[in-house]
Amino acid sequence: MQYWSGRLIMWVLVGSLVLLGPATRSEAGEPQNKIRQTVDDVLAILDNKNLEPPQRQTQIRQAVLKRFGFEEMAQRALGQHWRSLTPQQQKEFVELFTDLLARSYMNRIESYSGGRQGVRYTKEDISGDNATVHTEIVSARGEPATVEYRLLHKDNDWKVYDIVIEGVSLVNNYRTQFNTVVMKDSYAGLVKQMRLKLEQENAASPRKG
Repeated sequence: MQYWSGRLIMWVLVGSLVLLGPATRSEAGEPQNKIRQTVDDVLAILDNKNLEPPQRQTQIRQAVLKRFGFEEMAQRALGQHWRSLTPQQQKEFVELFTDLLARSYMNRIESYSGGRQGVRYTKEDISGDNATVHTEIVSARGEPATVEYRLLHKDNDWKVYDIVIEGVSLVNNYRTQFNTVVMKDSYAGLVKQMRLKLEQENAASPRKG
């Protein structure tokens, strides 16, 4: 099953965090500022021509891991099956999920070649430890697409646990497809498929400057 390579998911991960140009912003709170900082960090790394591919990949991974709460995202994506895993299996799944998404993300932005789009920060909702940063990404043809970053305040920081583009949730997308694999095969079958995809992503990783 090709759930991890869907065009929608990759457009969310790449388009909403990387293909960003001059932004207009409303009065910003901490969650919005955190998103903006991550975008700026990734763009700065991409624009640094002095970095070799391994260095660039390491720095991009660090920037992504700093802002994304992959453990929270992994639990929500696995849904009801999370509770049936042993602590060791939960740890294994979080690490695999993190490696797969991070590697997929890095491989795709390594092929990024410009054409930045514009982003507008339109709204920010904060309720206790939860926040949603609403944005619009404007294509070169002037067509806007809505993107929402959902964040959770944990360990004194705001971490993204879901991205919603045009009403479609990244986590819900994964949950539906992970559930299909587990129900038809097993959790072990899901892990096998994820490891195979990770091997493919690693093989596709740029090795030369």
